[in-house]
Amino acid sequence: MSSVVVMVAEQWGTRVPARKGEETRQALIRENQLDLTRKPRRDGDTLLFPLLSWREGAERCGFDAMPGRPVLPRHELVGGIAIMQDPDPSEAALILASRPSLHTVVCARGEVSGEYRTREYDVLAGEPTTRTQVTEHGHRFTVDLAGAYFSARLSTERQRILAETGEDEVVLDMFAGVGPFAITLAARATLVVAVDTNPHAIGLMLENLTQNRVKNVLPVLADARRLSGFLPWKFDRIIMNLPLAGTEFLDTAFRLCRPGGTIHFYSLVSREGEHREVIRALGGVVIAERVVRSYSPAQWHAVYDVRVRDAPPAGIDS
Repeated sequence: MSSVVVMVAEQWGTRVPARKGEETRQALIRENQLDLTRKPRRDGDTLLFPLLSWREGAERCGFDAMPGRPVLPRHELVGGIAIMQDPDPSEAALILASRPSLHTVVCARGEVSGEYRTREYDVLAGEPTTRTQVTEHGHRFTVDLAGAYFSARLSTERQRILAETGEDEVVLDMFAGVGPFAITLAARATLVVAVDTNPHAIGLMLENLTQNRVKNVLPVLADARRLSGFLPWKFDRIIMNLPLAGTEFLDTAFRLCRPGGTIHFYSLVSREGEHREVIRALGGVVIAERVVRSYSPAQWHAVYDVRVRDAPPAGIDS
């Protein structure tokens, strides 16, 4: 008599209606959030998908191991690059062999830092490069992990804001990086001004504009603090994705946003409502505050959707 041992692991999972199962599965794969070593679960008329990390609405669930697939160490996928948490070359080789689409496995040295929000990486397996291609909702982005900031985990956010963007809007992306927000929103906006202070990011953005055949994005190499001094527009919508230091630029965003316009302000926070007071003082109304993803046990990546009031408080430049 033989017995079969099934390895069950408890981890974060996301629950969706069964009718949306394939749509959700494809979205999680695009965002590099689906744990392919674990089996999704059916629970009544819902499906539970195993996640590589926490996301909004996630719950703790038990998932069986996927038959025939080795249990791999934790890693994040960005295009054809896997990013490991620990510098283990033998485990890196296992990850590289697990997916034909992978060409490189790296381990980050330290956190995102510096003026350009970049990290250093050690290549553990595969091609000696930090450059790759990311496919997202019909767009292709060339990224360089060591040269310019990029987050595949914001794919859902980009689609959410695209759905809210009007066809006649003029949009400002204050920290555009290689252009994922700008190129996504260009499908509906009249004009997107995409700003970054990193010359390498602007170079990659130009590549991405060409390969996605986008002609209504204006790349600008500049410090966001100086934008109100030379940009001629008042913007209908402003994207502020600089989680570590975005509060330093909030006053500039309010100067550049038209009354009634919208600012999407991303920040690392330690408590709910952390930035509501300063937003109110600058002349904004928080329409929604959402958790985007976990960052550490004590912090999370949040987005504030802010409506700019018609008349800012006294003492704030319009």
